[in-house]
Amino acid sequence: MVVMLPFRSPAPLIYTPGEGWYYELPGTVENWQRSRAKEQLKVAQGYFQEKDYSMALRAAYRVVLVWPLSDYAPDAEYLVGRCLEAKGKDEAAFKAYQNILEKYPNSRHYEEVLWRQYAIAGRFLGGEWTKLWNFVPFFPSMDTTAKMYDTIVGDGPYSDVAPHAQLREGVAREKQKDYPLAVKAYEKAADLYHDQPVIAADAVFREAESYRKQAATAEYDQGTAEQAIETFTDFMTLFPDDKRVPQAQLAITEMKAEQVHGAFEVAQFYEKGRKWDGAAVYYNEVLQLDPNSSYAALARQRIAVLKPRLHLQEN
Repeated sequence: MVVMLPFRSPAPLIYTPGEGWYYELPGTVENWQRSRAKEQLKVAQGYFQEKDYSMALRAAYRVVLVWPLSDYAPDAEYLVGRCLEAKGKDEAAFKAYQNILEKYPNSRHYEEVLWRQYAIAGRFLGGEWTKLWNFVPFFPSMDTTAKMYDTIVGDGPYSDVAPHAQLREGVAREKQKDYPLAVKAYEKAADLYHDQPVIAADAVFREAESYRKQAATAEYDQGTAEQAIETFTDFMTLFPDDKRVPQAQLAITEMKAEQVHGAFEVAQFYEKGRKWDGAAVYYNEVLQLDPNSSYAALARQRIAVLKPRLHLQEN
């Protein structure tokens, strides 16, 4: 005797970027799937208007998956990004928008997509956490954020958003405390957008500030401090009417004072080691850096003391 049991086919397992895998329940296919790209996109747009972003995402992605070369695919990919963004999956949304720029460079959404990517990067710059596998909150990453801005500039270097993105790349590197990369980002902004005074002025000032911060890390870096002074000087020369000129002047004054202090300490180190030539070189550097400082007066005194010893050393 053979017992016949009804065979039940399992619900199909379907993958949607940003959503992951899900089961399509029997009897629901006809509710949202269509046989033509145009109608499928309309279904997705309808779900989006109703704020049913999960169903809108599935319907839109089907257009991209089944009809990738159709005239409706760019709009569907754009809707995928909008849905992911609405669901708070910013990294996945950024990638979906990136697909538009790479696969559909003639999309009518091109400029808007760049601005949407800029807004997403801005949220990460503000401290939004990245997500592992698009689901598990991981940690804020300024490296990821900087790369997002770099991608935006690379896709549309002469777009309206690009100058702002290039500056924000530098800000992300500053937050990361990677000042050499911040300097490079600001240099690039000043170079690419030199014909936009507001952007160029901000780039040069921030470049100088990054040099200054780099010089202040660990032991005072005299060479980087000199680069900071030179860049602040360039800023004041190029943008004399900028409201930050007094800040630049103050920064230069403070760094020069630090340079004088550093040179005086090096001179004392050499003097304690009985290396009179080295001590004399750095005491004279103190005089060259700022002949009117309090350290200059002390340097003159020490040079006078060292002269007989230098004379004996020469003989």
